Amino acid sequence: MIDITRDEIEAGRRLFTGEWRFVAAAGSPGSLPAMRGVEIAFAGRSNVGKSSLINALTGRKSLARISRTPGRTQELIFFAGAGALRIVDMPGYGYAAAAKSKIAAWTELIHAYLRGRANLARVYVLVDARHGLKPTDAPVLDALGQVAVSHQIVLTKADAVKAPELAARIAEVEAALAKRPAAFPGVLATSAREGTGIPALRAAIARLLAERGVA
Repeated sequence: MIDITRDEIEAGRRLFTGEWRFVAAAGSPGSLPAMRGVEIAFAGRSNVGKSSLINALTGRKSLARISRTPGRTQELIFFAGAGALRIVDMPGYGYAAAAKSKIAAWTELIHAYLRGRANLARVYVLVDARHGLKPTDAPVLDALGQVAVSHQIVLTKADAVKAPELAARIAEVEAALAKRPAAFPGVLATSAREGTGIPALRAAIARLLAERGVA
């Protein structure tokens, strides 16, 4: 778990206050927008709840589109607020019904983004709290480690798991991350539906920006 102070909670609240807007969508390495501000990216298996979490973070009901069709997001989607922070919604992975050519294109796009984005502060890898880490998470975690991009696990849908099981899941994930040097050791548990953990995640992001000298 991560210790968060009241001041950091307030800094996180202020960071996400105000309007958020769509900036760009990139479906290929050549269409990536110019680097501006500080980016944080959200990755995860299809249907893990990325769009719901981004909407909860920003306090917007439909900033990120929520699809009933797993694997629908095929581009990197960029959002910006009033300050320097930008949010990147990465394509979901692990959807077995997607064509191999499509999966290869997503993989190339994600790897190009991770390798060449100097303003990328951290990738938050979302994991369903009900299921924990799966084999389909390994390639993305491996890729993040290979390019030494800081990344952290955020559990989603924590409201669907009883407290003892959630504690065990967090311990299980933290043990797995101990073998990955580029992984941030703390795990955050969230529920977009209940709002659980959202202030702590905002605070963690505010702390990250403060460490980079960005108010």
